[in-house]
Amino acid sequence: MKMLTTCILLCAFFAAGPAHAAKPSLSFGPVEESGVVQIRSRDTRQQLYVTFTSEGGEVDITRDVAYSVHPEGVLRIDETGLVTPIADGDAVIKATRNDQSCEVKVNVTGFTTPLPINFGNKVVPVFSKLGCNGGGCHGKSGGQNGFQLSLLGFYPEDDYEFLRKESRGRRIFPAAPERSLLLTKATGMAPHGGGKRMGTDSYEYRTLVSWIEQGMPFGAPDAPHVTAIQCYPKARVMTQSTNQQISVIATYSDGTTEDVTRMALYEPNDTEMAECSETGLVTTLELAGEVAIMARYQGQVSTFRATIPLGADTSEMPEPVNLVDNAVFGKLKLLGIPPSKVADDATFLRRVSLDVTGTLPSDAKVREFLASTDPAKRDKLIDELVDSSEYADHFSNKWNFILRNKKSKGEDTAGTHLFHQWVWDSIYENKPYDRFVREIITASGEPLVNPAVNWYREVDQVEEQVEDTAQLFLGIRIQCARCHHHPFEKWSQNDYYSLAAFYNRVGKKAIPGVAAGFRDRQIFHNEGVATAKNPRSGAALKPAGLGSAPLDIPAEADPRVQLADWMSDPKNPFFAKSLVNRYWKHFFNRGIVEPEDDMRETNPPSNPELLDGLADRFIASGFDLKDLVRTICRSKTYQLSSLPNEYNASDKQNFSRYYPRRLSAEALYDGFHMVTMTSENFSGMPVGTRAIQLADTSTGPYFLKVFGMPQGDTACECERSQDANLAQSLHLLNSKEVQDKISKNEARAAKLAAETTRPHTERMTELYQVVFARNPRPDELEVATSYIERHKDNPRIAYEDILWALINTKEFLFNH
Repeated sequence: MKMLTTCILLCAFFAAGPAHAAKPSLSFGPVEESGVVQIRSRDTRQQLYVTFTSEGGEVDITRDVAYSVHPEGVLRIDETGLVTPIADGDAVIKATRNDQSCEVKVNVTGFTTPLPINFGNKVVPVFSKLGCNGGGCHGKSGGQNGFQLSLLGFYPEDDYEFLRKESRGRRIFPAAPERSLLLTKATGMAPHGGGKRMGTDSYEYRTLVSWIEQGMPFGAPDAPHVTAIQCYPKARVMTQSTNQQISVIATYSDGTTEDVTRMALYEPNDTEMAECSETGLVTTLELAGEVAIMARYQGQVSTFRATIPLGADTSEMPEPVNLVDNAVFGKLKLLGIPPSKVADDATFLRRVSLDVTGTLPSDAKVREFLASTDPAKRDKLIDELVDSSEYADHFSNKWNFILRNKKSKGEDTAGTHLFHQWVWDSIYENKPYDRFVREIITASGEPLVNPAVNWYREVDQVEEQVEDTAQLFLGIRIQCARCHHHPFEKWSQNDYYSLAAFYNRVGKKAIPGVAAGFRDRQIFHNEGVATAKNPRSGAALKPAGLGSAPLDIPAEADPRVQLADWMSDPKNPFFAKSLVNRYWKHFFNRGIVEPEDDMRETNPPSNPELLDGLADRFIASGFDLKDLVRTICRSKTYQLSSLPNEYNASDKQNFSRYYPRRLSAEALYDGFHMVTMTSENFSGMPVGTRAIQLADTSTGPYFLKVFGMPQGDTACECERSQDANLAQSLHLLNSKEVQDKISKNEARAAKLAAETTRPHTERMTELYQVVFARNPRPDELEVATSYIERHKDNPRIAYEDILWALINTKEFLFNH
């Protein structure tokens, strides 16, 4: 079916349209506004691509055309569309396919009078392209075998000094450049642990030889440097197993541009959907969806996005009810991926109860909801759950761990519980999210008086405060920029330490009466001008939000207030999007950007319209978290079945169905006790406390640890493991805890077996309702009652066995 769909799409692309349609045509790209491709140096190459445009769309045919150049002698173009100059002058390149053709003018200058090779602009990219300055080779700390380069070439001045002066410049031989150790090792003529990296006929080799021949210049201090790169085309709709040549154009600080396609590095964000060659040729694979190809050059990044339709019929799409559906269903129509059907009432009831409150619905609630004929019952259920105390239990549990709230050796139990209660109150009262964050990062005073101060207890170093703030509240993993320029983003060390300057005036002092060694400290603003020192350059940096101008903050003012103002500004490009993406993943087990706290240009959202729409609504609502939860849960997208159809089984990013996931450790433990009608007493906690209400992980039993309860060591939600393993299966199957609670005299199995006023079918229906939130199917009921009949002399054994079996099913262990 997939092959047929692909054939149909390809035919649509290449078939002539109706008489009124635009005539199919060929065109070159990328071309400057003047319509002339400029090649300004003998060391410059230009990657062109040829596009066939028809009624069906745009298709890359760069490798399917015949090229000619007139006049000859100015440049050459190979079958991949790569143009190289051979003399100064003007020429026209013509591409021909069947009876169609297109032309582009090319102007070549600087060939006979080449400019000196700039080390940072020409030589460092060679090291990056060959992998020499990667973290696994000479770019790692300490280098490799005595040869060290800066990681990914972010500090060319260091690389230059090391090449020229280390060991008296033994790697460079100016008298005979080709005999330089730098070249003989890389070409395999001398032993090299990294193997052969280039040939003697390669562009990279010629560049290094020319640089040595020219006297190894570094370049003028004010020489232009790369300020941005851009992929062309920026996006394309493609079919499975097709190609698209992309070009990467670098813009320099003086406004000039240069093609760097063959020197850029490429990486797809989903290797199951597409791959990209070293020359910038993107090849789609068999999956439908959207994939981004990251291009990286000289610390700058850009992306090419490929949309790959499946092409199936989407005419029976559910009717959208809000902005979520408009964005998701619109994307599914574009991709030709029909969504699953809307889930039935029983599935929805169990799903939304677990997602919003972390608890299973009672058997009474199941019967009431399934019997109701109210068309608005789903919306009313969502409102009921969001306004419940269980909602606050569930989401305060989520925030408690990523805010790293935990006690240390029991010495600060009071502060741990107070901070958890503060978070609970904020969630239950629906405190606006911007105020919630502001009260945390600007907190001052003592932990027992202002519980939000407890955040600074575990996050007590400036570096931790910067990195947790960026990751938790902005969705940015900025840790790399502490030591060097971020390899996959635009953030530099200056950006990192400018953000750190907001926290450099945070003061800490002992609390009178608190014994030495305790972590509790009083937090206060230590007056003074806020700056942070870049340890590499020594520059004193003023506070600045990421991508924002530095701020002049008076010495008496707390810089953290300015940080909170910048974060909560509706124009902030990170704050709202980070939160809605985090909550989206909570409900769908996958973020619109995945991972949910790694939002960057090179990791684009799978549905930008959805992310922008949710963020805009979140801001317009006054950062209302409950409104966000309602918006997501009321959508038809959230209410889709988890059962795939014949088209969307492999869809992992477009939300064409609900993605099942294992219950969290706390929800599973509480659910186990609910269905068995037993309980667990936690050390130091009131009787009746549920696992999801625990403020501290140290009081949790082995069950919670084996099922992946986080320990609150990081701000990353990845600390919570939902992976299945053998220890979990063995614990549920035959642990003493599970067996003892199922077989307790006061437990559900014993009580159901002891009832004589109701038939077994009715009692078994109740059991299914409490375990699965649905009624049993006739075949399930028949099997269960038959098993009980075989144990009529001791029906309690049968009920215990059946309950044990139901607890060990995937239907119970997963939210689906």
